[in-house]
This record gives sequence, C-alpha cells and structure tokens, in this order.
Amino acid sequence: MRFAICNEIYQGWKLEDAFEHAARTGYHGVELAPFTLAESVTDLGPAERRRIHDLARRHGLDIVGLHWLLVKPEGLHLNHPDPAIRQRTARYFVELVRCCADLGGRILVLGSPKQRSLQPGVSRAQAEEWTRATLRDAVHEAEDRGVTLCLEPLSPAETNFLNTARETIAFAQTFQSPACRILLDVKAMCTEPEPIPAIIRASWPHFAHFHANDRNLKGPGFGDVDFRPIAAALREVGYDGYVSVEVFNFDDGPDLIARKSLDYLRQTFGQS
Repeated sequence: MRFAICNEIYQGWKLEDAFEHAARTGYHGVELAPFTLAESVTDLGPAERRRIHDLARRHGLDIVGLHWLLVKPEGLHLNHPDPAIRQRTARYFVELVRCCADLGGRILVLGSPKQRSLQPGVSRAQAEEWTRATLRDAVHEAEDRGVTLCLEPLSPAETNFLNTARETIAFAQTFQSPACRILLDVKAMCTEPEPIPAIIRASWPHFAHFHANDRNLKGPGFGDVDFRPIAAALREVGYDGYVSVEVFNFDDGPDLIARKSLDYLRQTFGQS
C-alpha cells in the first residue's frame, strides 16, 4: 500500500519544506489543496506547475492529485439556481482537471460540502441534474487527461447532498464514464450505519481513492477507529491506490501528525 499526506497540515510552511518533510517521514506521495498554492488554479502558469511537479519528483514524491477544490475562488457552486454561477463553476472544474494533470496528479477529490449543498427551494432531482451539467465538461476533460474525478460522500452534518457511499456511487454512474468514480473517507464512513469494512466491500470497484483519518477529525491512530479491519477489507477487494492522510484538526502540529499517522498506517497494513 502506498501512503500520501495532504499538504494543508503544513500551514505556513514553504512548499519545498513541506515536501522535504513528507519525504523524510516516509510518505510516497502528497495530495495538494489548491487554495494553499494560489487564489485560483488559473493563477498557476505552466512554469509554476512544472516547478511544483519537478519539486515533488526531486524529493521522490508523487503528486497524487488535488482536493478541497472550491475553497477558493469564492462564489462557486455545483447546483446553484443561478445559471451564471453554475457556468463559472463548470469552467473552473475543467481548469482543475488541467492543473491536476499538469502537476502529474491523477485524482481530483470533490468534497466541497458548502459548494454542493442544496439551496432553499432546490429539489434533489434538480440538484442532480444541475450538478451533472456542471461537471460534464470536466469529466470529458478528465477522460482525455488521464484524471479521475472522485465524488466524496460526506456526512449529513456537512452537507445535504450525497451523504452515503451507495447514493454517491449511483450518482457517479450516471456520467457513464470511467473518469467519474467515488472516494471513501474514514471520517465520513463513521456516520453511516454500516461498518466501514462492509462499506468498502460493497463499494468496490467504484472507489478510486481513500482518505485515512478518524471520527475526531485527527489522523489515523489519534482516535478510537480501528484500522486493522479497514486495512484487511482494502486488501481483500484488491485496492492498490493511495491511502492519503487527511486531517481537519491541526493542534498536534504537522510533524507529529505526519509521523504518528504513518507509523500507525504501516503497523495496521503490516508494513512496519
């Protein structure tokens, strides 16, 4: 199993220092949040994209892909009643696919709970129709660029649209494209009624990426979620993608978060 870490834990660090630390700790890849790099991915020109790509490679790291896609720029939304907002969002998603591919990434994680939640008066059927239209060009671009757009099920506490793995798979399949699949996230799966290993088995082969964290918003090994049955289920289905550490509580600091999370993952996946 290959392990990656999401770069927003290194808040305030230079990208060079973050990559050096991730590599020295033992990670194989990094997952980038665009808002840590620029106000918009359109501000990252070809030269800067090559610099970031080459910087990761110099440290022996893969750039796995991008996540936290719509933190910046402001004002984007997947299924907003205003067609102009949806059109801007659709154009930006195409740019996200292009940026991901230019950086060498292969995974685009669509969480963005605030930017996908149903607005007042918008039905679920209408939201699905508008979201499909918003993402259609990006999915086509992803097919051309070798990128997979992964829709992320998130808890009802975060969003009222696409909460379970089952419904997110069903929605992803409406695109009828190998470039549109889902992501599984441990924190989010903790809110589903089924055990996490059962969700993993039922969701294969429809997920293309995996986020490791705990229900307490910290890293794997920092809470009470037992990753041993999770690791066993991933091995059982034959998942061979990245397991990325994504945390939301940075109180322990990047060094401890990165080291303890990786040590725990290596132990539970039998790679210590």
